[in-house]
Amino acid sequence: MLKLFFSASYSQSYLNKCYQKESIAEKDVKSFENCYPFLYYLEHSKTYYDQAAIAPFSIQPILAFYGFIQLIKACLLTVDPVYPESTSVLAHGVTTRKRKKQQYEFLSDEIKIQKHGLLTHFAEKMFHMKHLDGEKFSMRDLLKELPEMNQSFEFLTINKNFQKMDYIMGEYHLPISVLNQFHMTSNRFNDFLKSKIPFDIDLKEGQTLSLLFDKKLSCNTNAPFRKDIKNDSFMLSLNKDSPCYVMPELIIHYLILYNLSMIARYETEWWSELLKSMANNDYPFIMQFLTITLEKGPYLILKWLTEDKFLTE
Repeated sequence: MLKLFFSASYSQSYLNKCYQKESIAEKDVKSFENCYPFLYYLEHSKTYYDQAAIAPFSIQPILAFYGFIQLIKACLLTVDPVYPESTSVLAHGVTTRKRKKQQYEFLSDEIKIQKHGLLTHFAEKMFHMKHLDGEKFSMRDLLKELPEMNQSFEFLTINKNFQKMDYIMGEYHLPISVLNQFHMTSNRFNDFLKSKIPFDIDLKEGQTLSLLFDKKLSCNTNAPFRKDIKNDSFMLSLNKDSPCYVMPELIIHYLILYNLSMIARYETEWWSELLKSMANNDYPFIMQFLTITLEKGPYLILKWLTEDKFLTE
């Protein structure tokens, strides 16, 4: 679907609409100047993703990460017409800790957010998130917030991270048992959810918990409600104490892909042994994530470009 943007005239009119929404001065000039860079970012990304889909697992993280970066840059041009204004936003904006040669586990590995770089720039411009610098996140916590990974966690660790929401007659429904999982009454649960998302919820308790939202649920901007593209349904994260609980999924994919791409490039011995020996749960979790991100990354970008940007209209 992103190929629909492969038209300079359409991309120019699309950017013009974006800049008008953002009240950006000289929208006609800037949309004309940026239509080809915008298009080329998307086209370059497609090349990376096409190659990642047929590449060996050993180099797939590198191709997927750089394809994802191109998509993020395209998104940035819709809200920041002068991107990249300085070299500080060109760095990745993330660091990894020094590897331990013995007993290293990917799920326990951490990344740290830097003050300057692409990560903090797109987090602020696309999601209005600030003060991420210095924050640390483990791969386990990040992966647990991806709904398509829920089955893997249930199978390998007997931990359930998401509850599917049934959509019936304009309302979403959760089982009453969710209240026990959150250790909350229905009123407390309602207040808790309202504190996490930027719009109102009408929650009623009956045979199920029915939730009526005053806005359409989005794939990118209303965590802890997340879209599972495997079963085409919204899921509620059960990890209420997770540091990643309300983190936008695009940021989650970026952080995991960054770490995997660094491992594939610079931790050749560990990476090669993982692919050959399959010694622990790291292998199935990583392989499952790579399978998911090749589809979910472009999907989330498309939704952000075509729906999330104009939800208020």
